[in-house]
Formats: sequence, C-alpha cells, structure tokens
Amino acid sequence: MTREIVIGNVKIGANKPLVLIAGPCVIESEEATLRHAERLMTICNGISMPLIFKASYDKANRTSLGAFRGPGMEEGLRILAKVKESLGLPVISDIHSIEQVAPAAEVLDVLQIPAFLCRQTDLLIAAAKSGKVINVKKGQFLAPWDMKNVAAKIAGTGNENIILTERGVSFGYNNLAVDMRSFPIMRSTGYPVVFDATHSVQLPGGQGGSSGGQREYVEYLSRAAVATGIDGIFMEVHENPDKALCDGPNSIDLADLPALLKTLKSIDILVK
Repeated sequence: MTREIVIGNVKIGANKPLVLIAGPCVIESEEATLRHAERLMTICNGISMPLIFKASYDKANRTSLGAFRGPGMEEGLRILAKVKESLGLPVISDIHSIEQVAPAAEVLDVLQIPAFLCRQTDLLIAAAKSGKVINVKKGQFLAPWDMKNVAAKIAGTGNENIILTERGVSFGYNNLAVDMRSFPIMRSTGYPVVFDATHSVQLPGGQGGSSGGQREYVEYLSRAAVATGIDGIFMEVHENPDKALCDGPNSIDLADLPALLKTLKSIDILVK
C-alpha cells in the first residue's frame, strides 16, 4: 500500500479512491481555463471523483520553435490562482527551472517535474525544499525501477510528499509503449503512482513540426492501468481537441469524459 498524501481537499494513496488529475495541456486563455475547470468539476462532482486541475503555464519542450507554449509563468500562475480561489480546486503545473520554484510554490498545490527533467538533481531538490507535493513524470528513457533513485533525491530533503507518474517509454522512433509492470514496481517505493493516460498515447514529434497522438487508445490503456490498483489517473482534456493549441491529438474530448470516468471508477472500486 502506498502512503497517503493530502492535497487541498483531495487524498491520494493508501488505497483511497482513484483521483483524477486533468485539464487542458496548456493555458490558452483565462476564459477557456476557467470554463474547462468548471466543466471538469461538474463532471467529477456528478460521480464523486476527487479532482486536481492541471494546466501548464509554459510548455518549454515543444517540438518546434513556433509551437504555442502558453502565457508564461506570471500570467499563467495568476490564472491558476483564480481557478483555485473561485472553484476551490487544487492546482498543478509544470516547473522547468530552479528560478520557477518559489513563485510557483506560492500558487500551486503540486509542483510537477516534466519527464525530460526527472533526473535533474538540483531542480528536484529545490522543488522538494519548497515543501509542496512533488509529482515526477517518469522519463521516456527510464525503467520503472529507476524511479526509486528519483524519489530518494526528493525524500533526502525530508519531503516525502511524492507522486510518481508513468507516461510511457520510448518504443522506437516517434512512439511510446506502456509496460503495465511499471505500476506495481513504482508503487513498491511506497509513493502514490499515477498513470498519464493521454501522454502515453502521444507520438512524440510524429507530425514533423509537432507531436501526434492516438487518443482512441486512451480508454483501453486507462482501464488496464486502473486494474493494477494505481492511485490516480492523469488526462489532458479539451472541449474541442482538434482545435487545441497543444497536444490535441492525444487529448480527450470533454464530452467523452463522463462515461470513461464511470468505467474507471467501477474498476477502481472492484480492485480496491
């Protein structure tokens, strides 16, 4: 069993009910962000599923220089603070450098370490010293058992509010695969484990100047992952994925989300 971590009004781990971490890939505007957060909250309240709202203020690892990155840290954090204050939702976003830790920690409930940065020791330690919950995406280049070393860097500061997230492993060029063994392996660290269902169907750089994706497989991978007993599910969602400014090909349509979450909740109840 994994340890319990409290994030605002959400409890994750220790065989607590499945938690949803969801939102659009990137903050497109204040209006769109609040609209998505409100719809997600309505959906989750309808099925009694705990929700942490996710949206990135800066996507610093886009495929091409011209790709949309978001509004930047200052404006993005202002918008996320509004989501938190107006709707009462815990919020999570990516940090990319040590300089971002302090201002991000003033707003965010969870600091997220992107997969490409999961071995950056100084960033991990700086984030941990903020005292916030740290969610680390497992790098596409790492084995699941390698994440114990990542967690140890954070825990070495005295902060054991750690979440580990699986997001697929490189499987040839422009493709990812998910090894279901990774979930019990990473949960053996004692920290809650989340499955990033939408990035796991991403085709990195698959469209030449941007990443592609296969959102039609999110449902199947999600069902399998939840059946292993994971603690949370991470999904990028959008009201119109084909028009999303970032990661649209692997994002879930908000209209399809309620039915999928009901299925996942049923599986979670069964296995726990």
